[in-house]
Amino acid sequence: MLRSPRALLLDFGGVLADAPRQSPAPSDLVRRLSDLVGDTVSVEQITTDLTEGGRAYARWRDDSGHLDDPIELPHARVWADFVTHSWPAPARTAVEDAATPLAYAWAWRPDWQVRPGIPEALHAAAAAGLPMAVVSNALCGAAHRDFLATAGLSDLFAAEFYSDEAGLRKPNPRLAWSAADAIGVPIGECWFIGDTVHRDVACARRAGAGAAILMRSPRTDHEPPHPQLRPDARIDDGHGLVTLLHQNRGTVEGRPERDDGLLGRASAQTPRRG
Repeated sequence: MLRSPRALLLDFGGVLADAPRQSPAPSDLVRRLSDLVGDTVSVEQITTDLTEGGRAYARWRDDSGHLDDPIELPHARVWADFVTHSWPAPARTAVEDAATPLAYAWAWRPDWQVRPGIPEALHAAAAAGLPMAVVSNALCGAAHRDFLATAGLSDLFAAEFYSDEAGLRKPNPRLAWSAADAIGVPIGECWFIGDTVHRDVACARRAGAGAAILMRSPRTDHEPPHPQLRPDARIDDGHGLVTLLHQNRGTVEGRPERDDGLLGRASAQTPRRG
């Protein structure tokens, strides 16, 4: 049996939502960049640089996970370091000036879907009086935030912490500590639910979370082995999380309602972008 949680910290991709893999150079983004830079960079070059840049950024993300204190790059740095470094100066400047809305467009997935059982799990946790926060690495967290709002789930979270907004990347424990502080629950009494061992379980362990829960996703099956990092429990989806909560809290239903004052204070620390 796990120690009963007083709060939940949840990853976004692979836990709350997921989408089929998409091209690193979506056609809509290629057209948007082409309109922005004009004929200074060809459509073919934009497509190639987005594709190669996306792969290079993915390698950088993986490599940064091995650091003691990984940080996230500002949007302008992502574009300059991985995509536009060979473009003419006027094109680089134009992209830098629009770095954040372009990052939003690159991050957004039109095929995002809420993972099975997640609404039931979130509502059960809320009814049990468990405050919840999102703790996610993200190219542009505003896209994740907007998806959760559109899905009708954002009001269930006391706070949302994304790496591009915080300047920190999991497994940096400071991202988890910030979320625990925002919802007013000691990190040692929080369950951390993620879909990767090398980012999520590692972050939970570094932060001292009460439990590290691994939810299976397509990424989970493709991770290299990490024998030194073992989750406290493995689940397949939100239904598995409901079962785990029942097993470790007796029954989820009937718990006291959460403190709306606490919710308001924590949410105020992570305002939505306009």
